Amino acid sequence: MKFGIVGNLAKPGLRRAVSMLVKQLDHAKAQYVIEKGIVELLAGVDEGVSAAHVRDRSTCFAEADILVALGGDGTILATAREAGDRATPILGVNLGKLGFLAEVVPDEMREAIADILADKFLVDERQVLEATSPNSPGRVFHAVNDIVVDKSRSSRVIDVEAHIDGHYAVTFRGDGLIISTPTGSTAYALSNGGPIVTPGSRVLGITPISPHTLSGRPLVVPDTSIIRVIVHADSNEILVSADGQIEALLKPPVEVNIRKADYHIRLVKRAGRTYFDVLRAKLHWGRNPRSR
Repeated sequence: MKFGIVGNLAKPGLRRAVSMLVKQLDHAKAQYVIEKGIVELLAGVDEGVSAAHVRDRSTCFAEADILVALGGDGTILATAREAGDRATPILGVNLGKLGFLAEVVPDEMREAIADILADKFLVDERQVLEATSPNSPGRVFHAVNDIVVDKSRSSRVIDVEAHIDGHYAVTFRGDGLIISTPTGSTAYALSNGGPIVTPGSRVLGITPISPHTLSGRPLVVPDTSIIRVIVHADSNEILVSADGQIEALLKPPVEVNIRKADYHIRLVKRAGRTYFDVLRAKLHWGRNPRSR
């Protein structure tokens, strides 16, 4: 098994975490490759990293059997999209704040890596969204959390039509629409009143952003659905984004077609830790503020 080490170079804890990881892998005589930018950041720390392990980022992804992504949720999302249909398992190490997708923090990393080397770990498959638009021919967006269609910088509300499997469903009037996977249900959709959806659920969420009517409610549809979003607006541009990281500004009227991609991403999970443990720890789910 060959590890691929990638990370967010802007995270202040990256240097320490990578130094710990490299020492452990060297001691275990494990195979690994490491992103060149991280090695440059490590310059002058202990004995450093042998040149034999250094690769550019794309080569890290091509060679790795398992990826270690050091950063926050954004780092893990970017790593998952870049891994794409290779379906390389990803261990997320949280160097950020919430770290909802990350499985461990740096102090837990040694034990997690030891479990992986001993083949004592689980792999959780997560849905991926695929979006295309005739307004941007040839371009394909992939998202682990969500595809968002919104009004960009305009102060005006927009009308967003939602069509499910070729059938007109509803027109939402507001700031936009979020199409989310179960993984993304605890991201932007949650802050707009969407439900928490367990990762194994075979559904997609449709959540309006700041709807201008009390009847504008979230909708859950099967993950086999093809969702067609049409925006008619007086504004000059509509923003389409994938996981809040990949964006396109399109001129209305805008059409976006969203469906489940034909591959999954794979997240490394430790045995004995459930999704509900994560909800309680990260979101303080169900906690009574009046109790100790």
